[in-house]
Amino acid sequence: MEDKSSAAINSYLSFRLGEEIFALHVSRVQKILEMTNITAVPQSPDYMKGVINLRGNVLPVVDTRVKFGMTPVEAGKGTSILVVEIMLEGEGVMVGLLVDAVHSVLKLEDEDLLPAPRIGRTYESKFIQYMARVKERFFIVLDMDAVFSSDEGLDLATLTEVREQMIKEQDVDEN
Repeated sequence: MEDKSSAAINSYLSFRLGEEIFALHVSRVQKILEMTNITAVPQSPDYMKGVINLRGNVLPVVDTRVKFGMTPVEAGKGTSILVVEIMLEGEGVMVGLLVDAVHSVLKLEDEDLLPAPRIGRTYESKFIQYMARVKERFFIVLDMDAVFSSDEGLDLATLTEVREQMIKEQDVDEN
């Protein structure tokens, strides 16, 4: 039993954005969804793709590529939505991350996790929790709380407002 919990602690889900491989700690990933119709939200930030209905709840969906200064995701065969939990002002908030493809679950040991490097403008290094070395490849392990709390990118207050507005509109439509 101890081995199982240890494996969970060291497990990361890898996914692709463009040619880059990223990873998230599995404890943050609640669900992996196939691409579905996303309802656009007027006057939302560029990175906000829209919202979907997830078991009766409105889930904001973010185009993760746009967040990282890349071209928007073009939906293809492997395009997926990662439902992740992030912390916003001490509260857990569910958000969908649109990614090009989900790869695999990686078991990483402490020696596989390297400190975030200083890199140019392509990726904000404050979003990088670690660089993970798997065989001879490197993966960027994201710090999801930093990604979503950044003043320079995702504005979760806006996401929360949009989500609340969509819930109100859904309630009005149902009545």
